[in-house]
Amino acid sequence: MASIDDLTPQEIGEIKYLLAHGELQHRIAARFDINAGRISEINTGKRFAHIPPAASANGATEH
Repeated sequence: MASIDDLTPQEIGEIKYLLAHGELQHRIAARFDINAGRISEINTGKRFAHIPPAASANGATEH
């Protein structure tokens, strides 16, 4: 499992995009191979609050 510190700013932006578009946290965690708790921290702004969501996500699926 990767560390949250291994994520690039682009990946953080993509995670925020996916969260904003209703993707489930555990699916995002699996996609990026990190703990779902770290996705929650990104979602609540406890981590990486300074990084904005991406304009789109690579491979994102619309619901």
